[in-house]
Amino acid sequence: MSAPAPDQRIRLGLVQMRCGEDPAENFDKAVAGLREAARRGAHIVCLPELFRSQYFCQREDHDFFRLAEPVPGPSTERLGALAGELGVVIIASLFEKRAEGLYHNTAAILDADGTYLGKYRKMHIPDDPQFYEKFYFTPGDLGFRSWDTRFGRIGVLVCWDQWYPEAARLTALSGAQILFYPTAIGWHPTEKAEHGEQQRSAWETIQRSHAIANGVYVCAVNRVGHEGEPAPGGLEFWGDSFVADPGGRILAQAGQDEAVLTADIDLGKVDLSRTHWPFLRDRRIDAYADICRRYLD
Repeated sequence: MSAPAPDQRIRLGLVQMRCGEDPAENFDKAVAGLREAARRGAHIVCLPELFRSQYFCQREDHDFFRLAEPVPGPSTERLGALAGELGVVIIASLFEKRAEGLYHNTAAILDADGTYLGKYRKMHIPDDPQFYEKFYFTPGDLGFRSWDTRFGRIGVLVCWDQWYPEAARLTALSGAQILFYPTAIGWHPTEKAEHGEQQRSAWETIQRSHAIANGVYVCAVNRVGHEGEPAPGGLEFWGDSFVADPGGRILAQAGQDEAVLTADIDLGKVDLSRTHWPFLRDRRIDAYADICRRYLD
């Protein structure tokens, strides 16, 4: 894989996949998606949230802690070798076992030479019906970060983080040109008919707004398929993975089936957007102290 041209044009890859019950089969499917994205010329490729398994947080079950692993560990070793072979940056969402009784929802970043650059631990942990993540995950403690990769400076956030403008802002302020959101979000089947389109639209809109407010590219990478109890139980993951430019325009979007999505971007547009829409320049940092309060009683 050659380096991007001086105009900073690169290609992004998103692997939207259906996850089965066998972690080994899921990993092999993810590898196949990564290879396909690289074959199409992608420079940076992102996998969905917790791609090695089905979304186990639908119920509280101690047996699922067996899925966790160290980060770095076996998965990052294998993916690092693949990144080096393909010459692509890989973003992989993993269930991290930090210590006995201490677990995180973590994204690892592997550079295009296979180097493990670091990890992001999911900061916002939901606790809703069939999204019982607080049972499994400790909130992240590494802060909001970005990494210099061979093909640009990227920031990574995870799923529920995507609803928080503070997370996007702080990651952008750390220098990120692209925000990646590995995601596992879907409908409760009983709610889909009445609320489904509004929920999916809100998910897309909030992330496009992060692109506009921060002058960055945004990539959301979801899974697809029904998991858990048969309908009307379980969850139906809606896919619709997409890439938005710094103006919030959708450049590419998948449907609700498995797909390897690619999108060409020009990182020079980050500077152009921020010059013409100088939101970072005009921030009133002297007036924002109350943002650190829970609520203004």
